[in-house]
Amino acid sequence: MAAAAPTVVPSSSTSSSTIQWDVFLSFRGEDTRDNFTSHLYGALVSKGIKTFKDDEGLKKGELISEALEKTIKKSRISIIIFSRNYANSRWCLEELALIMERWKKNGQKVIPIFLKGIDQLDVKHQKESFGEPFGEHEKNFDRKMVERWRSALRAAAQLPGWSFIDFR
Repeated sequence: MAAAAPTVVPSSSTSSSTIQWDVFLSFRGEDTRDNFTSHLYGALVSKGIKTFKDDEGLKKGELISEALEKTIKKSRISIIIFSRNYANSRWCLEELALIMERWKKNGQKVIPIFLKGIDQLDVKHQKESFGEPFGEHEKNFDRKMVERWRSALRAAAQLPGWSFIDFR
């Protein structure tokens, strides 16, 4: 699936005092930190787009969940990078749920990216690598929390985004 390239305004043009970041990147570090995400981050930053990547923007000692929630709320756009192990991570799913709540309540722009081997329908219907982890999640976490994650996956997978077959 393809969508027109989003218009991202560099933060120097941002008029709202509540917006601190132009883009928030949600990704599974072990899958994409040193390849796709680092390249995307570098490209955005080189264009003057103030971009939050967890290893760049968190201050030592901050509680991760609180810091990420504040950062998501202060971001104009969230880009969700769906990779093979994204749904294995409780943190990724919690970020996703916060992003989708912000999208629903405040109209924050959300752009999903489906990397090689990730089918948008697998994300939507939680199949393959997006379904397998939920057996463990259902054992380890509250039922309401798991349903919140499932709902966020369904909603995000229905948004216009990009599929990348190959990246280096």
